[in-house]
Amino acid sequence: MEYNVRPETMARITTPELAHAFIEEQVKEIRAQVGDKKVLLALSGGVDSSVVAALLIKAIGKQLTCVHVNHGLMRKNESENVIEVFEKQLDANLVYVDATDRFLDLLAGVSDPERKRKIIGKEFIEVFAEEARKLEDVSYLAQGTIYPDILESIKQAEGKKAVKSHHNVGGLPEDLQFELVEPIKLLFKDEVRVVGEALGLPHAMVYRQPFPGPGLGVRCLGAITRDRLHALREADAILREEFDNCGLAEKVWQYFIAIPDIKSVGVKDDSRYEGWPAIIRAVNTKDAMTATIEEIPYEVLHKIVARITNEVEGINRVLFDLTPKPTGTIEWE
Repeated sequence: MEYNVRPETMARITTPELAHAFIEEQVKEIRAQVGDKKVLLALSGGVDSSVVAALLIKAIGKQLTCVHVNHGLMRKNESENVIEVFEKQLDANLVYVDATDRFLDLLAGVSDPERKRKIIGKEFIEVFAEEARKLEDVSYLAQGTIYPDILESIKQAEGKKAVKSHHNVGGLPEDLQFELVEPIKLLFKDEVRVVGEALGLPHAMVYRQPFPGPGLGVRCLGAITRDRLHALREADAILREEFDNCGLAEKVWQYFIAIPDIKSVGVKDDSRYEGWPAIIRAVNTKDAMTATIEEIPYEVLHKIVARITNEVEGINRVLFDLTPKPTGTIEWE
């Protein structure tokens, strides 16, 4: 797949005025490209796919069908938020697929991180493809491709391999033949956020943190169990709420909870209490190649520890990961 390089003369989208001009231009281009045909979009709830969805709704309305697959590894209330914004507020054609049992059954007993990633990726493609086949006369597939994806896919120099290859059709089966619609492919992430706010998307959705494709599947360390996954989701929600309350939410690039498949002895209600440790990870980075640790005030940490250990069943310790990258990676798996 070939892509155009962003023109050097293209202004950075840094203001609402520039964002609205970009939106008007893309609405015209989308209408010219698509005409009266139908478009399909995999809507994760992340900023890139959400901005593309909002742009397409503005341009072609009900000609767009969004498919949101809940693989059971989303953060707390994420799927509910997608439904609220796109189905109820923007009146989108939204197909919601709850495939939680399907994914968790396949992942049962699988502890190797790469196997987990492959299972989740492959099954997501299968679920999306099944839903696509149910729709009639879909000619286009919309993608949330952004410019860094293109840069990472282009060979950096003659004879050298690309930094990363982005397969924008996601490995869909060959019988699903679509033309691509990629309205934000020349934008950087910060520009996508400016456009998202200009489109009226909720601030929390526009500034949603980077989230790995396998979701909580690579933060529920080792073989995933439903009880530990539930504890992880609840503990992670507490961490996010407290970071919001103290102003750290938009200061820290990436923060999350990971829970390993180990237990330690604790005390609860004057009795022995075996539970999992919840590990807090909070890092800042410019390029994701290196990362530094965000210093969290002790009073904030103490509050997070108290809430998690008192409110989340199954967790009896909270740890803080102080390891930069390198030597640690940002994610644990």
